[in-house]
Amino acid sequence: MENAPVANANAIEVLSLTRRFGSLVAVNHLNFSCASGATFGLLGPNGAGKSTLIKMLTTLLPPSEGTAKIAGFDLVQHPEAVRRKIGYVSQMLSADGDLTGYENLLISAKLYGIPRAERERRIAQAFEFMDLAHVSGKRVRQYSGGMIRRLEIAQSMLHRPSVLFMDEPTVGLDPSAKRAVWERIRELRREFGTTILMTTHDMEEADHLCDMV
Repeated sequence: MENAPVANANAIEVLSLTRRFGSLVAVNHLNFSCASGATFGLLGPNGAGKSTLIKMLTTLLPPSEGTAKIAGFDLVQHPEAVRRKIGYVSQMLSADGDLTGYENLLISAKLYGIPRAERERRIAQAFEFMDLAHVSGKRVRQYSGGMIRRLEIAQSMLHRPSVLFMDEPTVGLDPSAKRAVWERIRELRREFGTTILMTTHDMEEADHLCDMV
């Protein structure tokens, strides 16, 4: 079967992955693996190539060389299959401020192809899980930064991805909001067994959340 995943204990295997921008080598023959259900942290300063790596692993940017296997699917050969297995929380806040939290999640549910009969239950569960049920009907522009980040994590989890990629998920948040996001990330692993790969330049965050850095 062309799109059958390869059975493996690792949810992520990065194999000599490389990305060049002209003469600049942003990611240079990187190799690592992440066990299923683990949280893997990439720690480094701004400009180290973390976001470039995440963009390759989420199929947003083609690698110059090498490949990766995500949930058993080859990144280069079967990018569509990889997309069905992953969730992605980008570094920049991206929820639509003119829409309510509910409307943002409804759009995501439709884009992910969640059946109509299942959407309301999934959305309600997501709001409850992220402790946002009380603001689901409010416009997102009225949310705090931490609430927006939790909403975006809810969006990324609606389709129950095997692997969740998070690019500096708490950047710009105050300590209280940061810890609220940390708790939700820990809950994702406990509740769904989600494999998480996250980038950060916060050593405390990496120490709190990651099995391997």
